[in-house]
Amino acid sequence: MNTYTAAVVGGSGFAGGELLRLLDGHPNFALVAATSRQFTNRTVGSVHPNLRHLDLRFSEPGTLEPVDVLFTATPHGVSMERIEEFQTVADTVVDLSADFRLSDPADYDTWYDGHVAPEMLSESVYALPELGRERLEGASLIASGGCNATATILGLLPFVEHDLLAPEDRVVADLKVGSSEGGAGGGPASSHPERSGVVRPYAPTGHRHEAEIEEHLGRGVSFTIHAVDMVRGAAATSHLYPEELPEKADIWQAVRDTYDDEPFVRVVTGGGGVYRYPEPKAVAGTNMAEFGFEIDERNGRIVTFSAIDNVMKGAAGQAVHAANVALGFEETAGLGFTGLHPVGSP
Repeated sequence: MNTYTAAVVGGSGFAGGELLRLLDGHPNFALVAATSRQFTNRTVGSVHPNLRHLDLRFSEPGTLEPVDVLFTATPHGVSMERIEEFQTVADTVVDLSADFRLSDPADYDTWYDGHVAPEMLSESVYALPELGRERLEGASLIASGGCNATATILGLLPFVEHDLLAPEDRVVADLKVGSSEGGAGGGPASSHPERSGVVRPYAPTGHRHEAEIEEHLGRGVSFTIHAVDMVRGAAATSHLYPEELPEKADIWQAVRDTYDDEPFVRVVTGGGGVYRYPEPKAVAGTNMAEFGFEIDERNGRIVTFSAIDNVMKGAAGQAVHAANVALGFEETAGLGFTGLHPVGSP
């Protein structure tokens, strides 16, 4: 069995901690380093208590030694400034920030604060395997998708891939997301007293992930996000208004063609029991995504539901999945956790 050395830059954050957990249990990776400016020389377990068993201390980012694969879980702007250094350290770089998700430098001028390494954008490959794993094979610079974009894309993909939506058809996506989206240093808005009990719109229009959805799905989406009282999770409810409503059998065929062979997508739509539709609680801690839909014939509308764990399928799990594809490993390697039931807040 091939074993590759791996390191995590920015290992003290929520996504970084999940990367460390996944790499620790991965049959093809040997975790050798994790960096953190804030916690240099502290044990990994002092920051991530579920990883107390690891004999590993955070190192200063400037002391990175060469590895086979480097995962970077840094704030936006860091990776683009250090990409030459990162590529000197590792043959394969998997970046979890937004620094390489878009291919057009002009989009970074519009949606972010520009880009300091625009020449690298053409080299990066978007991580979400469900969009086309063949592009990931052998990739050396991989851009893990944003959590809200991932949830929305997975809810719309069967309809776009099978031409059940025209480019001009209206799509409205409404997302409910957990506090971990704010990161380990999320500030007052993510603190428990402020977050408890809320359903708070925090991005009614113009969220940066709209650009990501438009590029990688090939169509525009009207997009609104609410912060809700949960820790993990992103749930997208999308309202599709096709000019002509497809037959239910055609929708089911599109769904099956898109997702039947996907190891990390399961279809949950209107069955029995308590969990009749996709729900973040049901996928907490896993790399699974759930998809479902209903047809509103009276209003000429399709409603789709998609749910992920934002720190896993929307970040660390997607990154490891993409690395598995890029390096020729079993796609599900290191990602076999199936979740728990019952659980508390995800």
